[in-house]
Amino acid sequence: MIDLGTGLLRRLPAESAHRATLALAWAVGPFLPAPPPDDARLAVTAFGLSFPNPVGLAAGFDKNAEVPAAMAKFGFGFVECGTVTPRAQAGNVRPRLFRLGEDAAVINRMGFNNAGMAAAARNLRARQGSGIASTMAGCGKRRTI
Repeated sequence: MIDLGTGLLRRLPAESAHRATLALAWAVGPFLPAPPPDDARLAVTAFGLSFPNPVGLAAGFDKNAEVPAAMAKFGFGFVECGTVTPRAQAGNVRPRLFRLGEDAAVINRMGFNNAGMAAAARNLRARQGSGIASTMAGCGKRRTI
């Protein structure tokens, strides 16, 4: 089933596949089972927080904090949302996300496209579930120094 889903997503442009994955995570997240408990040897305490394991999802996947609870159910020790900017912004022009199939990698030139800090905060306050979630903050394109 995973191979079928992956095959379908790879037929889409990279950014469309990313949005489809977020939509799917949002739809099925509440129905996903909790991950099995981590081995206690993986636990990490840092910054006054106790992480169940040291592997986290970095900023860039969930730019608007729409699915941190669903991502936590995949076993991440923490989920970092964003990057969020003070105000909503569109980011760079498309195409801005490129697959490197031979290297099993992507090039991300999205440019901090996001709905803004207020939307991310609203989504984080409304989230159901447990787990450590944070946001990465960045400067907007319209800034004064």
